[in-house]
Amino acid sequence: MTVSADPFAVSSPSTFADRHPSLASLVGLTPGLGLAVAVALGAYGLRFIPGVATLSPMILAILIGVVWRNTIGTSESLRTGIAFSAKRLLRLAVMLLGLQLTLAQVAEVGAVGMAIIVLTLISTFLATKWVGRLMGIERQLAELIAAGTSICGASAIVATNSVTDADDEDVAYAVACVTVFGTIAMFAYPLLQHATGLDARGFGLWAGASIHEVAQVVGAAFAGGETSGEFGTVAKLSRVLMLAPLVLSLGVVARRSGTGEGASAKVPVPWFVVGFVALVILNSVMPLPATARPVAGMVTTFLLTVALAAMGLETHARRLLAKGIKPFLLGAFAAAFIACTSLVLIELLWA
Repeated sequence: MTVSADPFAVSSPSTFADRHPSLASLVGLTPGLGLAVAVALGAYGLRFIPGVATLSPMILAILIGVVWRNTIGTSESLRTGIAFSAKRLLRLAVMLLGLQLTLAQVAEVGAVGMAIIVLTLISTFLATKWVGRLMGIERQLAELIAAGTSICGASAIVATNSVTDADDEDVAYAVACVTVFGTIAMFAYPLLQHATGLDARGFGLWAGASIHEVAQVVGAAFAGGETSGEFGTVAKLSRVLMLAPLVLSLGVVARRSGTGEGASAKVPVPWFVVGFVALVILNSVMPLPATARPVAGMVTTFLLTVALAAMGLETHARRLLAKGIKPFLLGAFAAAFIACTSLVLIELLWA
């Protein structure tokens, strides 16, 4: 005989989260996301201080985030929004980088120029990983330093980390390395232009093929004149295009070797990399209006700044310092290697 349920039993009342799961998720994101945005805005504000404007807002944001995390701290209620900013917003921002490049710009660099860029990139990435292994540096950290140096600084580091799956401290350390040595290059290259004997386009190609961040390339290349600056910027953006095949390759390797996020992914290509390539193609077929390009660039930079602020907010200073001096020396090696390799290739192949 089956006993029926108690007709007088009272069901527990449904919560707001049960009735509106989407709104509840959004509310849960708000505190941490708001803090990351506030840190990003603070980074932009600091750039009004004389001398600080030479640093990108992304770098300032991760520094502020680290200081906040290790002095004030982050409560549990902030963690969801911070994690969302450090991962979802970050990948969206990297995807939007595709709106800054067209295939026509890549064609301007020419076959020889692209060959120099690709050869420099591959040799720098492999040499940095090899030296990192010889120095006993963790694979993930060496990989991030290699990617940031060989492609496009902080953007490449955070994109590569989607398959490398390193700690936030590794990301922060790698960003610090490419910032320091990229900034040194930005000031050193114009002083070396005469000694290299490069013409305006050759100097622009050298800057675009070897300096880390886009902003640093612009600062160095335009010091050599307008022709040098324009060609250097195009060369750098063409180098950014190599981000997609690099992440794809690392994803395949991670899946086969059973390491990193790529090991468990159904497809070894992160969705934002597919989006990046798609936007490059779309921008080539239907270019953004001239008035919209600066806006797209500012939105992309701001989203990257928010994401790096969130990474700083997740970084423990003790773990960061525990990495020691060796990875910093690896960053110095990588910066010197990419500068010398690209210069030699330009001297040999560039007419």
